[in-house]
Amino acid sequence: MTARQLRRFCELDAPSRRLLDAALSRLGLSARAYDRVLKVARTIADLAGCEAIESAHVSEAVQYRALDRAYFRPG
Repeated sequence: MTARQLRRFCELDAPSRRLLDAALSRLGLSARAYDRVLKVARTIADLAGCEAIESAHVSEAVQYRALDRAYFRPG
């Protein structure tokens, strides 16, 4: 998904954006990780049959990212 597509198909409402910003800040993730979490949230919303990404979708995507960091860190 290109940056243009990301902006078009992964729009967030204000509460969802604040949730994602806070979570990524707390986890210390990069802008690239932000995009990845956003794409996962879009997929979760699609699987739920929702047109818009909701806070619950963002929260679930952040949880997956946190698990990924916790269990699959090298070393």
